[in-house]
Amino acid sequence: MCLQSQVQGKPLDPVSGYRVYPASMRISEVAAAAGVNVQTLRYYERRGLLAEPKRSGSGYRAYESDAVRIVRFTKAAQCLGFSLEQVAALLELASGGPRRCDAARKMAEEKMAELDDKVTALLAMKDSLGRLVATCELPRGQRDCPLLDTLGGNQ
Repeated sequence: MCLQSQVQGKPLDPVSGYRVYPASMRISEVAAAAGVNVQTLRYYERRGLLAEPKRSGSGYRAYESDAVRIVRFTKAAQCLGFSLEQVAALLELASGGPRRCDAARKMAEEKMAELDDKVTALLAMKDSLGRLVATCELPRGQRDCPLLDTLGGNQ
């Protein structure tokens, strides 16, 4: 879903590649441009990822032009496996500072190590399921099904 939304997303810019945004945007405009729903924007506001927007004279939220960029950054980071807390830290790093690149690199390396651990665990699970499926071809008396034994299915 993450890659598909990035590939099939609607064009954001009036002139492709120039990132021209209006001075302020309503919530529905930001949501449409970023490819999320309005509730996602409100949630990001509550979590502090998006600054609470000013209100127009008629009470509508008036988002700054960088809101779309922030939401897209957030969604891209989530697709890479970062939690919203980690996204907040990345957004803070993106805002500047001399050590921002080193800190972002460290976070990315930690995420890669975490993903390596998950891949190892998933491959082990796949192997176990493969052995389970292979036993299904044996005659009933020769089947070894630890999953069903554990759940009480073969008692």
